[in-house]
Amino acid sequence: MSLAHTLQSVRSIVLALAVIVCGLAGRVDAQQTGSYRTSSPSSERVVEVLSHDLNIELHPNRHQLDVLDRMTFKALVSSPASLSLVLNDALQVADIRLVNDKGAPLAITTRSEAAHSEESAQRITITLDDSIAAGHVFVLEWTYHGLINDPPREPRHLRFVTPSETSGYIGPEGVYLSGETYWYPHLEKALPVFHVHVTTPIGWSAVTQGRQLSQTIQEGKTVADWEIVAKTEALTLVANRFIKAQQDWQGIEIATYLFAEDAPLAQEYLDASVRYLDTYTKLLGPYPFPKFAVVENFFASGLGMPSFTLLGSGVIKRHYIQPYALGHEIVHSWIGNWVFNRSEQGNWVEGLTTYVANYYYEELMGTPEQALDQRRLMTYGYALYVRPEEDYPVGRFTHKSDQKDNAIGYQKAAMIFHMLRREVGNEAFWNGLTHLVREYGEGYADWRDVEQVFSRVGRMDLRWFFAQWVDRAGAPGITVQHAQVKQFKPRDGGLALDLRVSQEGRPFRMSLPIRVGMSAGRTMVVWISLDAAEQAVTVAVPAQPVRVEIDPDFEIFRRLERTDIPPMLNLYVTDRTRSVVLPTQGTDAHRAPYRELAARMSMQDQGKPLSIQADDEGDLAGSILVLGGPGVNRRAEWAVSGCRDRISLKEDRVSIEEQSFQGSDVAVLISCPHPEHPDRVITLFYGMSPSASAKVGRLLFFYGWQSYLVFRDGKVVARGNFSSPHSSLKVAL
Repeated sequence: MSLAHTLQSVRSIVLALAVIVCGLAGRVDAQQTGSYRTSSPSSERVVEVLSHDLNIELHPNRHQLDVLDRMTFKALVSSPASLSLVLNDALQVADIRLVNDKGAPLAITTRSEAAHSEESAQRITITLDDSIAAGHVFVLEWTYHGLINDPPREPRHLRFVTPSETSGYIGPEGVYLSGETYWYPHLEKALPVFHVHVTTPIGWSAVTQGRQLSQTIQEGKTVADWEIVAKTEALTLVANRFIKAQQDWQGIEIATYLFAEDAPLAQEYLDASVRYLDTYTKLLGPYPFPKFAVVENFFASGLGMPSFTLLGSGVIKRHYIQPYALGHEIVHSWIGNWVFNRSEQGNWVEGLTTYVANYYYEELMGTPEQALDQRRLMTYGYALYVRPEEDYPVGRFTHKSDQKDNAIGYQKAAMIFHMLRREVGNEAFWNGLTHLVREYGEGYADWRDVEQVFSRVGRMDLRWFFAQWVDRAGAPGITVQHAQVKQFKPRDGGLALDLRVSQEGRPFRMSLPIRVGMSAGRTMVVWISLDAAEQAVTVAVPAQPVRVEIDPDFEIFRRLERTDIPPMLNLYVTDRTRSVVLPTQGTDAHRAPYRELAARMSMQDQGKPLSIQADDEGDLAGSILVLGGPGVNRRAEWAVSGCRDRISLKEDRVSIEEQSFQGSDVAVLISCPHPEHPDRVITLFYGMSPSASAKVGRLLFFYGWQSYLVFRDGKVVARGNFSSPHSSLKVAL
């Protein structure tokens, strides 16, 4: 994510671990945003913050910082009576003085107030000299110190991997100060520049936005100067015992700041960064910052700030260089960290970044099957995680706190940009994107600005498109009500296909692709225009049609029924009623990983109905997760009965669609249709040894989008999907 999101909630990101498929639940990362939840002070209208000149000393062993901040303001009105700014309430202000001939301390008052959902801050009101004239530039010098000691806490989610939770921390493990920390005086919606002079213990290095001007050793301490000339919503400063590697790319510094044990990975991250920067400068325009750095973090994170990304050690070790991972962070350099999101009017940044990085890179690299898989999974995610009664418009999405938000604000929004590209044309779409970056860089944009740019560049009125897809909740539910072959030109032997297509609820306006399968394996795709609840269409066909499929390549965003989705673990996860079946056979060592997995599910999925029972107990409700294979769980063979002859289980091997896997390091995850309830699923997970089960079980719920996966030593070696048990989008003729 970009800088535009973390201030709203640092808990709103998902780490895109290498084990996560597609950009749905897991391929999302975090950003910072300047949307503080404090009330808007009147000072926002009377002054502009031009710059901060910060002199900071960090004391990790004491959790402390000492700061001298020279803030430069420009008066927008004559004789502003006061200024009101926000600062972390754990910091003590020694004095604030106007830097002029007198230099006397100014009168201040403070009060605490809620800054965001869990933390609080102090609002400091400063009485000003009444001689300040409109247009006058003046400097306030702040001297303050205090403790920043909110140790990172593990997130409370099973499937939705968020960063560890902290509003800011200075400690021997590392330093993390973000916009949410309020570690420097903050004025809402200010976009200042910064100079940072930072002192750390010897052996430590500090990293922040912009360019490092120098780093020296002085009096047994490390002293560095950083210059941030690009306007920014919030400044993030981190520090640790880094080993730096760097190279030059077109005058831009590409760098890594990694811990010693991960330093050998530096070149891999440098090469990937250059590859993505080279790709996206061609699409989005010149890279707007003097550096791009990959910085290792001491707690779980996947944060993107202007000119660097902050990745937890676990992510670094997992080679976080995929398009949906590092590529996503780099696209945020333009979208979100250069063009800021006006968050009180929704968040367009995440959807567009997801489209460009997670999706379009596959198109660009000539991998259409992977691109289709992205579109398919975006549609699946919405169907599974957004219940109709909980849906809301994309235009109301601000930040992500659960899978529903992810499906709406990232995946549906990305598909909206895909449909917009088709609506305006490829050339106009990419031209519009470069116009957006160029015109709104170092400033704010919202959905209406996006609409205005693409309408202007595309030379069309797009109000209907944004009103339908952004301002309105929901998605079309499309079915084929009638399909019949008839003679079209009897004398010529021509054939036609009569179709009646319906939309559930209030109709959407769209062009819809229909694929017609014909005899001798021929196919054709036609696009039909829909804007009514029910519409009749006649399509001329050159050969005998045998089947009709609605949008088989997932070009149009729509709501699917659960029976339209292949069996997969995520059908189990999203069922309203779920059961877990624990094994009673085998050794205690074989059963232990499954007990641990069930206990973690029970603890972390609190509030969701979950029945846990043994394999020799009675009836099972809802979708079912069976833990343990043949010889360990009595229900293992029954669990895959809905897959019929696709699956064959033995104690020492498994065959999936005639491919056999065996060995003590093998584990399998298989989902089959429930034999009695087609909208439900039965999933079987087991390893052929306790270690094989344990390695996969820790991350089991990141593998939710395929019908089967086979793991060897914890790594995926085979995966695939079975056909859905029923589809309202296919008609055999």
